[in-house]
Formats: sequence, structure tokens, C-alpha cells
Amino acid sequence: MSETIPTEMTAIEITAPGGPRVLKAAERAVPEPGDNEILVRVRAAGVNRPDVLQRQGHYPPPPGASDIPGLEIAGEIVATGSRVTRFRPGERVTALVAGGGYAQYCAVHETNALPIPAGYGFIEAAAIPETYFTVWHNVFERGQLQEGEDFLVHGGSSGIGTTAIQLAAAFGARVMTTAGSDEKCEACRKLGADTAINYRTEDFVDAVKRVTEGRGANLILDMVGGDYIGRNYDAAAMDGRIVQIAFLNGAKANADFTRLMVKRLQHTGSTLRARPVEFKAGIARELELKVWPLLVERRVAPIIDMVYPLHEAWRAHERMEDGSNIGKIVLDVS
Repeated sequence: MSETIPTEMTAIEITAPGGPRVLKAAERAVPEPGDNEILVRVRAAGVNRPDVLQRQGHYPPPPGASDIPGLEIAGEIVATGSRVTRFRPGERVTALVAGGGYAQYCAVHETNALPIPAGYGFIEAAAIPETYFTVWHNVFERGQLQEGEDFLVHGGSSGIGTTAIQLAAAFGARVMTTAGSDEKCEACRKLGADTAINYRTEDFVDAVKRVTEGRGANLILDMVGGDYIGRNYDAAAMDGRIVQIAFLNGAKANADFTRLMVKRLQHTGSTLRARPVEFKAGIARELELKVWPLLVERRVAPIIDMVYPLHEAWRAHERMEDGSNIGKIVLDVS
């Protein structure tokens, strides 16, 4: 490694499973990049729900990943491994990582990094990878969303939700979403949702059936779980698809599974963090080809809710847990 790179860095540790205040700044060794890795001087890091779950002790990092939280970063490359072919020191990148994002330096496989889109700063760029990789795989690859279909995404004001709304609308779907307040519903409509349903005042199943003239949603992206599982079966169209990516209301539910048979539904799900770098590299290639031009044109863009300094990561987690955010929460590491 270059002599200009320090041996120690500031990182945020999870000192014990618990509330946001267990996140503490500490000194850690700067990671050494592997043969196929780049070392990034992190300037900003995205905050995501899996970070909260890891802090609570419910989502341990996969084998070999850093115990430092943080799944997406943006910054400058300061060193490269011996087999790196695409990137060079000094280039600006954004990257999906399996851990280690809440730190001044982070090593990542070069295939899981992408050039920062033209016109984007580090804060916006750090808010792209986790949600865009997740949405692309689950909505367009696993969920097979097609132009002209009716798409329902729950949690429309979240990072995932704001991304899914924009991408689905950009590719020609009719977009419905749920959110927890009139303010959040209005924000979702401004992002491209044709219909925004305040789940506190209206039943989303009834709303979906009304909007689709009884057809139901061709694809549902759900991060809620719990009783939403059975209700999704009610809201889905014949031959509909449901993709599960989280269980904010619990992973267990009572549901009438005859609807799966009668409606010929497909209910699938996935997680991304533990997938191999080769799998994530495939998503990165698709994003660069099909989504990066949309980002450059600002037809889609990350929605930034709040930015906190690295040492106040605990405040970012408080913000995420209270559910008031609209869009992404980002840590400023510069």
C-alpha cells in the first residue's frame, strides 16, 4: 500500500447488540485490498435497514465480511490489488459492500464498484448501490416487471420504495404504493407513483382492486411481511408475482394459501448481502447498461432525506427507526 495511506482509520463499531447508542467511533486498521479489490477512501456511506438489524443483533455479517456496518459507499480509489484491471487510483466510485461502509477506508471487489454517474457528488452516489442493486434484482430480474403492468410496492417513502417507484415508472409500469402519511403519499406521487395509498386510513387491498378495476397487481414488492402476506395474495392479480425482501412486521403469518393455487401466484424472496461477488457483479453490469444513463439524465435519482457526520451514525439509526424519513439517510465521512 502507498505510504500516503494511514495504517489506522476511524470506523463505527457495534459495541454490543442494542439501541442506536451502541454505535461508537473507534480506531481500526485500514484494510489491505485483495488481488481483485480496490481500496476506497470513503467520502459518504449509505444507511440501510439491514444496518439497523445488524446493530440489534439480528443480522450478522456473512463469513469473511467486516463486522463494521455499512453496505454502500462512495469515494476515491487510493490503492488497487495486483489483478485489478478496470479502475485506477484517483477515480471516483460508488460500491456495494458486504460490510465495512461506516469507515474512512473500505476494500471492495472491483466488479461490485461502478463509476459515480456524471453530475453526482459523493452524498448522492453513496445512496445508490444498496437500493438500486436490490430493486433491480428483485423487481426486474426476479419479479420480471414488464411495461404496462400494475406494480405495487409497499413502503414507498423508504429508500427501497423511492427507488422502486422511479425505476418502475421509468420502464413503463403503472405504479401503486403504500405509505404511512398523506405527506409521504404526496412525495411518492411526485416521484412517479400513479396511486399512493395511506395505509393508516385506507385498506390497500380495496384500493388496489379499485384502481386496477378488479384485476389486482401483477407484481408486489413487499418488505413488511406479517399480515401483509395474506393481504398481498388478495391484492395480487391472476398469475401475479410477489417478491419478499424483508419482514418489518414479522416473518410469520397466517394466510389462506388456496389463493396461491386459485390465482396461480408466485411468491418468492431473496437477500443480497451474502450473495457471491460474481452474482452482484452481474447486477452491476445490468445497472451500468440500463440504469446509469437514466441517472445521468436525472430521469431517476436517489432521494436524500438527511445527512449526518460519521461520528453521529447513532442519530442516523434513530432517524431510520422512527420511520419519518422520506428517501435515503447518508453518513458524511469526509
